[in-house]
Amino acid sequence: MSTMPVGGLVPSSTDNAADLVVRNAKIHTGDPGLPQAEAIAIRDGVITVVGDDKDVAPHVGPATKVVDALGRRMVPGLNDSHLHVIRGGLNYVLELRWDGVPTLRQGLAMLREQAARTPKGQWVRVVGGWSAEQFAERRLPTVAELNAAAPDTPVFVLHLYQSAILNRAALKAAGFTRDTPDPKGGQIVRGRDSEPTGMLLAAPSALILYSTLAKAPVLEGQDKKTSTRHFLRELNRFGLTSAIDAAGGFQNFPDNYSTVVELAKAGQLSLRIAYHLFPQTAGQEIDDLARWIEMARPEDGDEWLRLNGAGENLTWAAADFENFAEPRPELADYEAEFEKAVRLLMENGWGFRLHATYDETIRRDLGVFEKLAAEGLFPAGNRWLFDHAETVSADSLDRIAALGGAMSVQNRLSFQGEAFVRRYGPGAAADAPPIRAMLGRGLTVGAGTDATRVSSYNPWVALHWLVTGRTIGDLVVRPPQNRVDRRTALAMFTEAGAALTGEQGVKGVLRPGFLGDLAVLSEDYFTVPEPDIAHIESQLTVVGGRIVYAAAEYEGLDEELPPISPQWSPVAHFGGYQATPGTGLSGARQAELLGQAVAESEQHRQWRARRGLAPESASTFFDPCFSL
Repeated sequence: MSTMPVGGLVPSSTDNAADLVVRNAKIHTGDPGLPQAEAIAIRDGVITVVGDDKDVAPHVGPATKVVDALGRRMVPGLNDSHLHVIRGGLNYVLELRWDGVPTLRQGLAMLREQAARTPKGQWVRVVGGWSAEQFAERRLPTVAELNAAAPDTPVFVLHLYQSAILNRAALKAAGFTRDTPDPKGGQIVRGRDSEPTGMLLAAPSALILYSTLAKAPVLEGQDKKTSTRHFLRELNRFGLTSAIDAAGGFQNFPDNYSTVVELAKAGQLSLRIAYHLFPQTAGQEIDDLARWIEMARPEDGDEWLRLNGAGENLTWAAADFENFAEPRPELADYEAEFEKAVRLLMENGWGFRLHATYDETIRRDLGVFEKLAAEGLFPAGNRWLFDHAETVSADSLDRIAALGGAMSVQNRLSFQGEAFVRRYGPGAAADAPPIRAMLGRGLTVGAGTDATRVSSYNPWVALHWLVTGRTIGDLVVRPPQNRVDRRTALAMFTEAGAALTGEQGVKGVLRPGFLGDLAVLSEDYFTVPEPDIAHIESQLTVVGGRIVYAAAEYEGLDEELPPISPQWSPVAHFGGYQATPGTGLSGARQAELLGQAVAESEQHRQWRARRGLAPESASTFFDPCFSL
């Protein structure tokens, strides 16, 4: 691998030569003992020196790679504490990503182009990472638009936890007819002729959405490894060096984990993964957990791939649904079976994470934990945490703290904030979730995205939400008293994530003896205007001393990946996250993009008017400044 020429550091023969030195950086170490530095040296995957040029100079040998950061900001590698990375990797190259796309017009153009190259038998699928609120048009695509863009190719477009839109070809491929019954908790929207229209609604369960998506073709063999490696590279693009996989539906153990296991054995992971195990079949959860306890133990593995415990579901009946377009679900009695699951885990040294959106669910779960604690069985030295917790109460936080729990919050309201406000009001949204209250109780609070089926995997969108309280549609949801400063938000994505896997002593901070995981950023996170936080990317990402992502002046320093396969993959043609300019975008270009969106919106209004779904003439705009 080549290295950037750097004057002033002369290689010398040394027994303790570093493998990699990055210098001339504005380093935020996260270490209170040395908060700022300019250079860092890594040997055998571990940081050996943090300081300045004179400190790293003795560690520059003939084979040391020396990279000049060119004055850029360096931070510890980011750690997404709740990411469905394993499942996401198995499907990444099959998906058309609308993450970051600014207009529906552009999204439909991408879809139309992709449909033209997609071979017979395959689907075009848009799965997560976007919301109608991000588009200038502020609306979803229509079934008619999907049919026009792809008359013969199945198209499946998933929107949050709320709905999916299918064209005619996808309805046929999925086997939906007028005789197909609505599944429990879901609705197949039908026209006056009783035929499915192409809209599927979570009411409130998203199972109908995910079970339909599961009917699409999947990757096989080597393609799964290639897809996963490219997904990990895409995560590295944003400075991610670690993630905690929260498992999830349709992720079976051990089958669906075999790809990352094989990549780990071959030394081809570019992201450290701590994973969880999630019982997949209602009614046999206890049997699954008992079988896994015999097969593995938490912390089995190494710093690249390790088991972290059970969850984010332990029993299906205890899971609430986070579709904020629907009322909060009323769960039936589940405590007896749930207690069996928790008792089994505690008796065998397994920690867990638990999906819980609403305080009503959290209170019931805590009742089970407190019963076991009275018997001396909880938490029994095991790590445990609640995920999401948008409506957790102050009393529940006190009980969580008393039981030694932790929290992991995600920016789901970046994408669903408007729906949450419509249902529960701005007062409830102001504390959804109550992050400052969690931190004020001394709880470990990790941050994540919950990507990829709803939120985007871009951690800077989540950091933007933590700092500004704004959705991707620019609605202010959380007031200043429930926001966090930039250093705290970054620590939630670094130090706290490490603590949730018991690795706070080896990563999350740039300090000698810690793992050599870092990111050199495109913009200074600590000084850019708040709106531009979401536009930050990494220019150089290092995991264990390996350069796993390199852009701009560093292009070509990272490891080569196999070509994307299949060749018709949307990722091969469009890439993943669609980066957009920050606030530096010229006013003329902004006006041009807005004009395009307005024109498209007017075309949509006219289409609705022709079908009697809207008035023939547009509403008259009234401005009192121009009234007589």
